[in-house]
Order: sequence, then structure tokens, then C-alpha cells
Amino acid sequence: MEAKLRRHVVMVPFMAKGHLLPFLELAHRILHHNANLTITIVSTPLNINYLRSAIANDPTPPPQIHLRSLPFNSSDHGLPPNSESTEGLTFTQIIKLFYASTTLEAPLREFISDVIVKEGTAPACIISDNFMGWANEVARSFGTVNYTFTTGGAYGTTAFCSICMNLPQRNIADGGTHDHFPVPGFPESFQFSITQHHPYYRAADGKDEWSIYFLPQLSHCLQSNGWLCHTVEEIETTGCEALRNFTKLPLWCTGPLLPSKMLKTNSGMDTASGVNVIGNPEKCIKWLDSHARGSVLYVSFGSQNTLSETQMMELAQGLEESKKSFIWVIRPPIGFDIKSEFKPEWLPSGFEDRIRNQGLLVHNWAPQLDILCHQSTGAFLSHCGWNSVMESLSQGVPLIGWPLAAEQGFNAKMLVEEMGVCVVLRTGVVDSTIGKEEVKKVIEVVLDKNEDGKGNDMRKKATELRKLMHASVNGSSYKAMADFVSTFSSI
Repeated sequence: MEAKLRRHVVMVPFMAKGHLLPFLELAHRILHHNANLTITIVSTPLNINYLRSAIANDPTPPPQIHLRSLPFNSSDHGLPPNSESTEGLTFTQIIKLFYASTTLEAPLREFISDVIVKEGTAPACIISDNFMGWANEVARSFGTVNYTFTTGGAYGTTAFCSICMNLPQRNIADGGTHDHFPVPGFPESFQFSITQHHPYYRAADGKDEWSIYFLPQLSHCLQSNGWLCHTVEEIETTGCEALRNFTKLPLWCTGPLLPSKMLKTNSGMDTASGVNVIGNPEKCIKWLDSHARGSVLYVSFGSQNTLSETQMMELAQGLEESKKSFIWVIRPPIGFDIKSEFKPEWLPSGFEDRIRNQGLLVHNWAPQLDILCHQSTGAFLSHCGWNSVMESLSQGVPLIGWPLAAEQGFNAKMLVEEMGVCVVLRTGVVDSTIGKEEVKKVIEVVLDKNEDGKGNDMRKKATELRKLMHASVNGSSYKAMADFVSTFSSI
């Protein structure tokens, strides 16, 4: 009897918007190379609704992309009702979401069983998030292959995974005179600092709740059939080499997984298909239109991060005293509901009135893609989350780094040491103070238009990276995607 041809790909993203959208864009890229496939993205009900809204913005959504909702009740896991992503959760709640995500294994198995009954064969492959390593065991049990997809960059992913699994920071003697150490996967000369670690990294000893979750998940990922990474080989040569050294598995660099408005291409390939929901950008764009080219600082710490009250106050004063124009996406400080109404007392008295002609405060959300694409945007003060990094560099916009969590400190290290497109203002929230003078000085350096200044050098380097990223859409990333699809299309 002739074997049935496997044409189904199942995707399992982690429950965070910064993971969901790259998975959806990856689905579009796969279909560009093999339109005969069916791709099903599985997640919890609210996340599926979010993806459905994103697809709805596509004027010609590909019918091959399906969405499957898996049952999930956040209240069963000690989380607030309707908490199905990291957005709005505290750090202590996020680890509960990680553990809760493993309960999706049983309904995923049920779904794949249904696929086999309907199609007569197992899916061609399962592509799962590197936070969802258990999906590798699911794939093996159904006789198919599994590929791990990291929505982060190669450098940050390697550092994150290697430190989680090897705990090299534990080798620093208590009371020692230095805080630097090597990380397996990187050359010995690459020294990492404990200051680049979030507090949970520093405390990790293999028996803490973060280690207990991530150690088995990452171990499963290292048993997969290969890794996909949301990066560009040419801009992350060191990181890609490190990730290959660490995983000892095939690696396909499939980035930049960004909207077509950020990647002008003549390849005929739709690079986003309306994936990113950008809302109504008119207010911000009108404000930017009234400013000179490269003169505005954009300030945003991502969808789930915020600062302490003291840091917010000092940042506000530093922005004001810099005399530079800025757009600041502002949220309630740590200790308050991030979605609650913003209170005037969290900013210096009279701040909003004084900066009315200098800055624009945007509460909770701003059209980041439109802002970074605008010619008036000269720099980005960012938490250095990977999606934000890729969006910024795709437009040649240098960064001021203030990493707050996860692998962001490692991303910032790379942006400074490997790329030369970032100045780090501060690392962390909990144990990190900052002064307005420091803020003012860094802003002036990065936005300085002096031909011989550091800011101009950063802009030149960012522009070169922009060219490499855009070229990869038809070049290295295109070829990597074609090679990856060929590995399972013939199974």
C-alpha cells in the first residue's frame, strides 16, 4: 500500500505575544516555499483569538493556516482569570504560567490523534517553542520529527540556555573580587557579568523553581531534529556560531520575521501579510511629522515591563533636561496594576505641562512599527527584547539599552560589544538606581549629530545592519527557509 504523503505542520508557540506573532510569520514563510502544506498553530483560547485578529488584518489570508484552541483555565493554576499570556502578569506569576503551559500536552496529543484519523498519517513535523520542550516527546511518540524555534536572537538564546543548564555563575566565589565568568558555547574570551543577570539567574542553583522548569524543557529541545532562530546570519555571526556549538544541531536562521512595511522587498514574497496589529497611529505620526529627521527619542520597555517609581521619576527628569524631543510609552510603575490608570504623582510635578512642546506621552500602547519606520526617529530607549531589537535595527535606528528581564541583558551585551549600535543606560529594575544626569548624558551622546561623535558612529553601524537584514530577505534567510522546508516536505 502506498504511504500517504505527510502535509501537515503543527506549531506550538509559548503563550506570549512576542512569541505568537513570530510563529505566525514563520507559517507564512513556510507556505511561500511549499503552498501544499497545511499549518495548524495551537494555543489557548485567548491566544488563538489574538492570532485570529492578526490574521483578519490580512486582505488575503492564506487558507492553509489553521488555528486550534486547546482547553486552558488559568484559575486552575493560581493565576488571575483569563491570564493566558505573560502580558499583565507579575514576575512571580509568569513562572506559574510556564508550569501551566505543560498542561497543553494532553490536548495537543488528542489533536494530533484526530489529525492522524482524518489524514491517515502523522504530521510532517511539529515546530515548538524552546520554552515548550515537552513537544519533542509528543512528536517522537507519534513517529514524527520536532524542530525547536527560538523567537529570540542566537546570542541571547545561547546565553540564556547555557546559563540555565550549566549555572556558570555559581563558580563565582562569595565575596570574590570579580563578577565575570565564561559561558559554555561561547569562546573562553567572552566573559559574562553577573550584573547582566536577572535576579532569578543569580539565585539559580538547579533546585529553584525556574531551574526545575527550564532544565527538562531545554534538555528536550537539545534532542530535537534542529533549531530555527529568528535572526539573520550576517548580523549575528558570533551568536549563530555559539548556538551551533551549544546545540550540536542543524540551525536555520529565518529572520527577520517582520512586517512587509519594515522590509521593502521585490521578491514577490509577502513578508508579513498583516500579521502585526498596529491600530490607529495617526496621533503619533502627526507629532513625528513636525520634527526634524533623526531628532526624536522613542522610549518603550515592551508590553509587559515597567520601572520602579523612583526610576520613572529620574527618567522623566533626565528626558526633560536633555531638551531632546521624545515619545514615551508610559505605564504604571512596579507594584501597581500595569493596566490601571496612570497617576500624575508618578511623574515630577508639572512635568506634562512643561514638556508639552518637547515630548509626547502615550499611555500603555503606541504604534511602535510606525514610529520606528518614521524618519524623525533617531534612537530607541528599549528593554532590548529581541522583537524590539530586530524592529529597530531593520530601520537603522540605534538603541539605548535598559534590559529588565529574561535574556535582555545578554542582547544588550551583544548590541554593545558585537554590533556597536547600543549604549547601556542601566541593567535591571529591582536593585538598580539611576540618576537624571545619567539619563541626560546618554541621550545627548546617542542623538548627537557631530560627524566624529559616538552617536554618528552608532547610526552608521545601524545603517549597515539594516542593509544586511533587508538583503537577507532574498538572500541567506530565504535560502535557509527553503532548505528547512525541504527537510520535512519530502518525508
